[in-house]
Amino acid sequence: MTGATSHTTFRTAIVPAAGLGTRFLPTTKAVPKELLPVVDTPGIELVANEAAQAGAKRMVIVTSPGKESVVNYFQHQPELEDTLERKGKTQLLEKVRRGPGLLDVEVAIQEQALGLGHAVAQAEPNLTDEDAAVAVLLPDDLVLPTGVLSKMAEVRAAHGGSVLCAFDIPKEHISPYGVFDVSDTGDADVKRVHGMVEKPKPEDAPSTYAAAGRYLLDRAIFDALKRIEPGSGGELQLTDAVALLIAEDHPVHIVVHRGGRHDLGNPGGFLRAAVDFALEDPDYGPSLRAWLKERIENAES
Repeated sequence: MTGATSHTTFRTAIVPAAGLGTRFLPTTKAVPKELLPVVDTPGIELVANEAAQAGAKRMVIVTSPGKESVVNYFQHQPELEDTLERKGKTQLLEKVRRGPGLLDVEVAIQEQALGLGHAVAQAEPNLTDEDAAVAVLLPDDLVLPTGVLSKMAEVRAAHGGSVLCAFDIPKEHISPYGVFDVSDTGDADVKRVHGMVEKPKPEDAPSTYAAAGRYLLDRAIFDALKRIEPGSGGELQLTDAVALLIAEDHPVHIVVHRGGRHDLGNPGGFLRAAVDFALEDPDYGPSLRAWLKERIENAES
């Protein structure tokens, strides 16, 4: 597993993948959203690779009954691999083996969709005494470039507690997000968190730092998840558990990520991610760029 750092403070990544993918219906009647390809690689493999690069040794996929194919994707397929090897298709063979070779994959089942906090809580039985902290990666969020988890691990090593990823969003666009109330540290991109406000009006936002789909959480989060009250629809919210830890003086920091992101949770965001990745692909990029240029010029004429 390349890219692991000496600052790694976690070994397990939890990936909540129990949703129905309703915005991608009717496709998701048969294919889980997490397996839809960004060019030729499922989004969940991109997330698994990010976790492995940051030092994770295993991944717990929290999924719902009927979505076993998400976990099966990370299993070796000897017959397919033997066929590709026999035909000398070495590049395809490498691609097929890439996902299963990233890390050890386990499954936790979320029987009912009762919120992100509830989904994360389902992974607790998969943990061992070695798991003093866990990473949580939301597969709908592609955070680019990768590497923020490694920075988050460094911050936890220095400050303890839990570390979350944040983006600096223009104040006029802040309302759709969870926004952090923070104070400065010695690092301009690391802030101490004192609270969080969900979807504030721009004038009420405590900062311009908005939550993204990456968390490095102290093991104490599971105790907090048992003590918070369900919100709307009976859902347990992960941010409520983090807020409880903050109220109890548990150290929580954010790392402000200065890169970009793609939202794979809706078709529009998914298309942008696919185009972005395809433009960087040496096989597809040049012809796609030329076609896009021509297509846009024709549309504007």
